Amino acid sequence: MDHRHSSRDLGPGMDPGTGNHSIGTQGPGHQGTHGTLHGGQAGHPAGPAAASTAGPARDDHVVHSHGQHAGHSVAMFRDRFWLTVVLAVPVVFFSPMFAELLGYQPPVFPGSAWIPPVFGTAIFIYGGQPFIRGGLNELRTRKPGMMLLIAMAISVAFIASWVTSLGLGGFDLDFWWELALLVPIMLLGHWLEMRALGSAQGALDALAALLPDEAERVTGTGTGTGTETVSVSLLRAGDTILVRPGGRMPADGTVSDGRAEFDESMITGESRTVLRSPGDPVVAGTIATDNSVRVRVSAIGEDTALAGIQRLVAEAQASSSRAQALADRAAAFLFYFAAGTGALTFIAWTLMGSVTEAVTRTVTVLVIACPHALGLAIPLVIAISTERAARAGVLIKNRMALERMRTVDVVLFDKTGTLTRGKPELKEIAASAGIGTDRASGRDAVLALAAAVEADSEHPAARSIVAAARERGLGIPTAEGFTALTGRGARATVDGRVVHVGGPALLRELGLPEPEKLAAATGDWLARGAAVLHVVDGGAVVGAVSLEDSVRPESRQAVRALQARGITVAMVTGDARQVAGAVAAELNIDEVFAEVLPADKDKKVAELQGRGLKVAMVGDGVNDSPALARAEVGIAIGGGTDVAVESAGVVLAGDDPRAVLSLLELSRASYRKMWQNLVWATGYNIISVPLAAGVLAFAGVVLSPAAGALMMSASTIVVALNAQLLRRLNLDPAAAS
Repeated sequence: MDHRHSSRDLGPGMDPGTGNHSIGTQGPGHQGTHGTLHGGQAGHPAGPAAASTAGPARDDHVVHSHGQHAGHSVAMFRDRFWLTVVLAVPVVFFSPMFAELLGYQPPVFPGSAWIPPVFGTAIFIYGGQPFIRGGLNELRTRKPGMMLLIAMAISVAFIASWVTSLGLGGFDLDFWWELALLVPIMLLGHWLEMRALGSAQGALDALAALLPDEAERVTGTGTGTGTETVSVSLLRAGDTILVRPGGRMPADGTVSDGRAEFDESMITGESRTVLRSPGDPVVAGTIATDNSVRVRVSAIGEDTALAGIQRLVAEAQASSSRAQALADRAAAFLFYFAAGTGALTFIAWTLMGSVTEAVTRTVTVLVIACPHALGLAIPLVIAISTERAARAGVLIKNRMALERMRTVDVVLFDKTGTLTRGKPELKEIAASAGIGTDRASGRDAVLALAAAVEADSEHPAARSIVAAARERGLGIPTAEGFTALTGRGARATVDGRVVHVGGPALLRELGLPEPEKLAAATGDWLARGAAVLHVVDGGAVVGAVSLEDSVRPESRQAVRALQARGITVAMVTGDARQVAGAVAAELNIDEVFAEVLPADKDKKVAELQGRGLKVAMVGDGVNDSPALARAEVGIAIGGGTDVAVESAGVVLAGDDPRAVLSLLELSRASYRKMWQNLVWATGYNIISVPLAAGVLAFAGVVLSPAAGALMMSASTIVVALNAQLLRRLNLDPAAAS
């Protein structure tokens, strides 16, 4: 922001007192909800989740939520995988069963027979520990899934193999090589899966990071006034603080002295800075861009509006994390299937008088009931899907977001910065009589004068005016004596004449009426929510320009393509109804939520969900983060705030809304591959488990442990090759639309 051009009145489209649209909207300076920022200490969110590290791409990321990965880190699965792979090589090589399958004779030397048991035990204890713990947790919660299925298989294989190695009971159940392959493959699957998972805690950390660690507290009174730097945790309601240009608000409060434009985009998602004067509310996390102000603190820590958003994010994430993944449901089915078949097998063979055969058949059933293919069926698809998506500019942080996208009924877009460009652009120009030789030259003359005044300013509106003049190839006169008129506009001298550029407040200050010819044009602009700036040359109003947030061309294609796929398109915004209505009409949006308070966007998601609809939310602001977390699928625009990005399950690296279509196509394709892989993996079990149990023993058909293990490995290869077919999917947003 240009420190000289501190504030401007953009007309009825924006209320300079509140910084929000004047029809039906309110500023974000409320303190109503309690959050989770601990005692005002910046960067340290309270609660048990605070211990988590953030960032889905980091290999030390720890999952603290409930589920099969609770308390586990990506690095843990990675490290255990590589070590167990190294240990598995000698186990497999010296395994008599594996040597017999391939027809070679492993070398024999003193102690060689104990290599598989010793190394296999190390693999079981070190590599199998996460699955044993996870299985026990699933058993305690009575929610069997992948962890319990793996734990059962490796435990049975471990015990049976030791019984065989020790020569107890005369059993031939050497599963050391199967154990040595099963554990690393399952570790690999979970490692790949967790790398695709997002971090819920990252959003809370990003919110906490919006607060500074220290604040300047005003001390003394009258001529003895000074400041002291204190920790934010020491601030109390009623304190007065000094916020310098570029400084971030450490707490909620009310401006007591001074005027400054505040960047509230991280809270409201709106790109325009907001003038805050004495008596106006200001919110923790926002930035004073141009001037120093004194603020009387009204709320700190968990009482701030920012902490309220943090609490909403945490609640929304908790409510959306309970869904069970597709692979877990398949694993639960296979656990019951294997356990039931194993019990029936043991009872049947025992009743037939063969206890030894009963044990052999039961152990074989329980071991091969956990196929390698099931451990890789979903993780491989997720890994390939996330890679393909990343190449198309779609970053998938949460596997459930990928699975759910195919079921979405409605896509809810935030307006500003998502469907629109998020910055003011010059749309129309009107000229009064007496300037230029005709209508066209009159408009060019108005724009050239406005650009001359605004040439030295860095205000977004000024940049838009100057850019429009340059695009038209206009000669911009040289201006002198630039002066910012706080809350009204700007003034400069052009060719010896004083020229003003500003909104209605400027005309009131100068005592100038708006010419009727201009009023007809500006009335239409204001009706659709545009900001209006008048150009005053030498005491006469010579023209006006309108500034609007323009719709992205890609938004039209995205909306049409989604509707063609049977998906409803909705829009949510804090803008006035006429502004929202104009954008909705241009894009043919199905449903519009206008004048929505910053903290209430997630309520609109809940409202849609209450109708039985599954929602994908697309947004880019801090105020979008609770809605992103609550929706079945949260999609953040990559150019948005860190909090929005962290709260979402999917991040669009660019700002093209058509990428939502790429995500939809990928979701549908990957879900088909998941089902195909699961059908193959479970189909193998449905056939092999009964054969291993001996249902066809009367016909002389019995699946031996070696044959069962070999079939298991073959199914893994088929699953891996099938997942690779996803690489052929075209995810170009232009192609998807």
